[in-house]
Amino acid sequence: MARNKSSKQLILEFLLSRVGSVVESKELQEASGWKAEWARRLRELRDEEGYQNLSHKDLSDLKPGQYLLETVNRKPSFHREISKETRALVLERNGYTCQMCGLAAGDPDPFHPARTVRLSIGHIIDKSKGGDDSPGNLRAICTNCNEGLQNAALPKPDRTWLLSQVRRATVDDQLALLEWLTRKFLKKIIISNSRRFYTKQPERHKEKRAAQVIPMRPL
Repeated sequence: MARNKSSKQLILEFLLSRVGSVVESKELQEASGWKAEWARRLRELRDEEGYQNLSHKDLSDLKPGQYLLETVNRKPSFHREISKETRALVLERNGYTCQMCGLAAGDPDPFHPARTVRLSIGHIIDKSKGGDDSPGNLRAICTNCNEGLQNAALPKPDRTWLLSQVRRATVDDQLALLEWLTRKFLKKIIISNSRRFYTKQPERHKEKRAAQVIPMRPL
């Protein structure tokens, strides 16, 4: 019975029934039983089991959110090798922010009002095209960008424009930004302050020793 099958198995059965036909992301989500992680299961079918379900990144004829399983023949698959430590490293390095659209984990989801943004780890160069699982080839990406709901990466703002927007923001928004920046860079702030403190210690000790020297009275 369908209720005893995993979402991955349900997606695979749906794709196999539509070999050679373009399917939409909503159809795949429905086939999975409306599971939130349907896109991850789709990637697992491609990367770990070798089913070549193509997207707009592979075929220019496909639009974002469209997929095509051209054949039932499977290619050599890849085992998942991204450790929890590497995932944590990449997420922290990217500030828990999608590197395509700029949304952060927990922000309101623009495509699903009842949900918040969820992040996953994506490959910059896909493994099927020679990419690997090294941290340099990984980035934080939200489920919407990963599913192709957002068409392209937004350009990163330059410093002048960014500061101008911060100055124009309300005090509440500026304080919210300060709180977020403090959380993001707390470790760096602590390390920087510690280095500054210990760098000044020798000078302070010299001044203290100089103050303790008692001048000798002339005979």
